[in-house]
Amino acid sequence: MKARSVTFSCSGLKLEGIYFDGEWEQAVPAVVVCHPHPLYGGSMRNNVTYAVADALSNASMSAFLFNFRGVGGSEGSYGGGIAEQQDIIAALDWLEGQKGTDKNRLGLAGYSFGAGVALPVACAEARVKGMALISPYFESSPLSLFKTCYKPGLILGGSNDLEVSPEAVDSYGRQAAGATTLRIFEGPDHFWGGYEQEMGQAVADFFSELFK
Repeated sequence: MKARSVTFSCSGLKLEGIYFDGEWEQAVPAVVVCHPHPLYGGSMRNNVTYAVADALSNASMSAFLFNFRGVGGSEGSYGGGIAEQQDIIAALDWLEGQKGTDKNRLGLAGYSFGAGVALPVACAEARVKGMALISPYFESSPLSLFKTCYKPGLILGGSNDLEVSPEAVDSYGRQAAGATTLRIFEGPDHFWGGYEQEMGQAVADFFSELFK
């Protein structure tokens, strides 16, 4: 796996990212991975996002982590989860433009706030073929989106998560209109400490099956 720092543009802002590319001989599936809440220390350099990127790379897929506007070296300021949707679209644009990306096999993953922002983008973007939502946190009720979104999905939660309860995660999975895999891991809290490898593998397995 080769990781390199990159910059890309979104609505006149320069955003930063890390591209995990195995430099395979042919184009491979690729996934944009979105980080947790910017106002609570969330960034692309997070244990969960890195674990997902590592697992995807080990499964012969590319991964693209990036910092939302106002985080780290990304320009701009926090956009309340709305402007950040444009950041995701710009990240998809950049990833789609890489020669190692199979443009017909693009995915979107997000953790906590990142999952909440990723959901509407995944549902609206035809090029996104599936989504993985890890401990999804939403500013408002997402059930109307789940009920009308037919994209294949994976929703993961931890049994000891005090921020996003297992019951909430279960309700999202049950409301989803699309083919959705729901899994509650026994043990993790919201931060997934000590469970990163298992969680990342579940995400990689989902996308490997989706893109086979």
